[in-house]
Amino acid sequence: MTDWSELVLDIADDVPPGRATTYGLIAEVARLRTGRGSARRVGSVMAREGGAVPWWRVVRADGTLPEHLTARAARHYRSEGTPLRPGGAVDLARALWDPLEDSDA
Repeated sequence: MTDWSELVLDIADDVPPGRATTYGLIAEVARLRTGRGSARRVGSVMAREGGAVPWWRVVRADGTLPEHLTARAARHYRSEGTPLRPGGAVDLARALWDPLEDSDA
């Protein structure tokens, strides 16, 4: 695992229960700290190595996850009380955790 991947996973691990952040916001923190990164690259790290962190708290900018993860994530959202929109996407207007505000980037 690269240092960049570890940074992504560390940020994902910091997302509080009941909250969510986006691939893009994690990428912004990574870019501030390392000078590189993209939302797509964050998604790749999460897909490959995100099983050990609360992966369901890192979503697309529209509050969704890839469809094959939706049912598993829904169980976590219910148990954590994550605000959802009709249809099951995370309501980012109410649930967003911005790592830039909680970061020493």
